[in-house]
Amino acid sequence: MKSPRSQDHAPAAAETELQALSLQELADLAEAGEEIRTVEAVLARTGDNVISEILRNQGPFYEWEAYPSGGVEDKETHARYYYHAHAPDRRPAQEHGHFHTFLGPEGMPRGIRPAPAAPGHLLEAGQDGPCHLIAISMDRHGRARALFTVNRWVTGETLYRAHEVNRMLDRFAIGHARPSWPTNRWITAMLRLFRPQICALVRERDRQLARWQSSHPSENVLDDRRLEITSWLDIDIEQQMAAIDSFQDGKALT
Repeated sequence: MKSPRSQDHAPAAAETELQALSLQELADLAEAGEEIRTVEAVLARTGDNVISEILRNQGPFYEWEAYPSGGVEDKETHARYYYHAHAPDRRPAQEHGHFHTFLGPEGMPRGIRPAPAAPGHLLEAGQDGPCHLIAISMDRHGRARALFTVNRWVTGETLYRAHEVNRMLDRFAIGHARPSWPTNRWITAMLRLFRPQICALVRERDRQLARWQSSHPSENVLDDRRLEITSWLDIDIEQQMAAIDSFQDGKALT
């Protein structure tokens, strides 16, 4: 996992999407942000955070291992996630580790199919399997610092095109209490608060895959170990909430 840089297209596209939302949609994002604030504040009172919650009772923390053991899955929604960290020389500066989030095929909206195969096309059909939605980069204080997408080989997912992935986002919800009710609530709310950014990042992922395939025509881009991170965006929860407030105020006056 090489140290990434922010993608050029995702921030502007996300801001455009955010500005285009209705007052109700903006209110839904703001509600998710308040949920995140509440979870973080409650955990902070005991010196905890969403990472320490996941690592509790897990024994020694080993790089590359997934935590909690076996990951987390909601059997009703088929949303899944796990947390892990790369070796220090294989992760971005200031990152402790990151969450990977998925949706299993049983939880996807009707009619969604893996990316179709076509002669010479960069996207290859696979067996219906879990779709990677977004990764959340975390700092050593348990705070979210960035969102990013990855190439297919990184997680072994089944690839779905951006417009299909973005249809899945509202289906991601971890509604049970194990291994940590606060972390489950937090990660569910994160995918709602930053939905516009996630949509933009997944579209940028598809563009990056296409660019890479065009410049490496003899390679299978989805299995090319030289391409790991396909889009990246630094984030700040309070800045996102401030932007939502600003757009809400602007729409209320029109």
